Amino acid sequence: MEINQKIAIRHDKVARIFSRKKKKDKSMQDLAIEIFGVKFNNPIWTASGTFGNGKEFQDFVDLRQVGAILPKTITVHERKGNPLPRIVESSSGLINSIGLENKGVEWFVKEVFPFLKATGTRIVVSVAGKNKEEFSECVTFLLAHCVPDAIEINLSCPNVAHANTKYSLFAQDPEASAEIVSAIKKIARVPLIAKLTPMVSDIREIAKSVETAGAQAVALVNTYPAMAIDAETFKPLIGNISGGLSGPAIKPMALKAVWDVYKSVKIPVIGIGGIMTGIDVAEFMIAGARAVQIGTVNFVDPGAYGRILKEFGDYLDRKKIKKSEELIGRLDVGSLAK
Repeated sequence: MEINQKIAIRHDKVARIFSRKKKKDKSMQDLAIEIFGVKFNNPIWTASGTFGNGKEFQDFVDLRQVGAILPKTITVHERKGNPLPRIVESSSGLINSIGLENKGVEWFVKEVFPFLKATGTRIVVSVAGKNKEEFSECVTFLLAHCVPDAIEINLSCPNVAHANTKYSLFAQDPEASAEIVSAIKKIARVPLIAKLTPMVSDIREIAKSVETAGAQAVALVNTYPAMAIDAETFKPLIGNISGGLSGPAIKPMALKAVWDVYKSVKIPVIGIGGIMTGIDVAEFMIAGARAVQIGTVNFVDPGAYGRILKEFGDYLDRKKIKKSEELIGRLDVGSLAK
């Protein structure tokens, strides 16, 4: 009860703004999206690692309005992360090398999940591990103490070392990816989302492998490997030398990946990559995404979520679209062949 009261007080000002908007907006589009049998109040989610654990943004965003919150990826044990500096701006983007820093699943279920649950917002928990055993152990402990609306299996973080695969990332190996998803599928009683890397020759192959293994959705794309150099000091600007590039710079490539995978699998696709505006949201959905995750924009403007949600609603109004799901996969390529 105490947590609920604190959230209500903190959200009061933001909630009033949303309330006034609702009274003025007579069209009241149906923004709800259903994915793997779960209804989300809108298709705009936050990307893991860019929204803290929700608490950090509660003074800027009405958390009750968020389609789904994805807190920072958790692992079985606490991780310290990569050496500083770990974030640097780049042309039209951001390079990060955080390294999955977190305090472990036990801390998460005690200190973070109760707060998130009290918001009433859908919660998707991102998990990671060095091998399938660690993934399974993390999920087992998580589900023994709380029940999120879904689990995102982070197979694609470019800033950590992995075991039991000949590739640098699990999501570059269709067999390793399928093995991890299959192992978690055996113990999970909530829907599973496999988060994929764009750093493969054919992302469709990986998407098909995790679909066959039991994933109920795929999220793509994760960041692209990148680096930045200080020409004056001859040193890398990232403590780990390289990191992952996100932001508007990767949006065109992310859109292409979403379109390719949408045509290749039957499970829902969740689009990620450089989404900064409501129009960007629409573009990803037109390419086939059933939902999207916003990330880098949260660093640029902590209150960006409300603006993007409004812009998306304004776009639907302008196009006279009543339900956001009507956008999914509407890319018109037929006219190009004429």
